[in-house]
Amino acid sequence: MNDQNASKIDEALKTITFETALEELQGVVKKLENGELSLEQALQQFERGIKLTRACQERLIAAEQKVEILMKATADGQVETQMFPTSR
Repeated sequence: MNDQNASKIDEALKTITFETALEELQGVVKKLENGELSLEQALQQFERGIKLTRACQERLIAAEQKVEILMKATADGQVETQMFPTSR
């Protein structure tokens, strides 16, 4: 895979949903566990798996931050909601 293709794939990971990334990650794990890949293919799949794992972690952190914002209570015990940044 050349650098241009790799950067396109990395860009696609920025917009991938958690569910899609998790599903693809599960497929990568199955391929690696199968043991029928060449060393080069296994390394490529492992690298893809790492990138997918990071994408999943980013989505989970963002979701956790949104929940924390939603659950933040004001001094009088009322739940205070705030607008989320839309930069994604």
